[in-house]
Amino acid sequence: MDNHSLLSEETISNKIYFIRSQKVMLDRDLALLYGIETKVLKQSVKRNILRFPEDFMFELNKSEFENWRSQFVTSNSDKIGLRHAPMAFTEHGVMMLSSILKSDKAIQTNIQIMRIFTKVRQMLLDTTEIKVDILQIQKKLENHDKNIELVFSYLDELTEKKENESERVKIGYKNN
Repeated sequence: MDNHSLLSEETISNKIYFIRSQKVMLDRDLALLYGIETKVLKQSVKRNILRFPEDFMFELNKSEFENWRSQFVTSNSDKIGLRHAPMAFTEHGVMMLSSILKSDKAIQTNIQIMRIFTKVRQMLLDTTEIKVDILQIQKKLENHDKNIELVFSYLDELTEKKENESERVKIGYKNN
């Protein structure tokens, strides 16, 4: 497969959704990427349903489907075959698709999708590490703020003491 027929990272990443706290791709998008009809993809999955447990693939429930339709699909959605809830495939489900879809295009597309999922996972890990670093810095700053406040309160106490002190009587030998 030559480089011109490879899909762009952006094309694939735009088809990864976050549903039920998971990164998933929908059957329609996958069928489009693989160059097959959605119906063919669904039939292949149904013939091999044991390969797709709930953590690999699930159907969107009514509210998820309506939400997805309202956000991503045009008003003539019924005309383009969106009357039924799509199947959502997790990263493992997409990987499993490669074992049932055997065309060269499906294999190459699957490789690209797996690379994108890996990049997304790495970006999430990097983001998490950055968040942890920021939280540590915030804690240090809070401690510094508390310490600075404490120093200023001590300085205020010392200043008040000095203002309230009367002249002390000097003890010792006097030089005449």
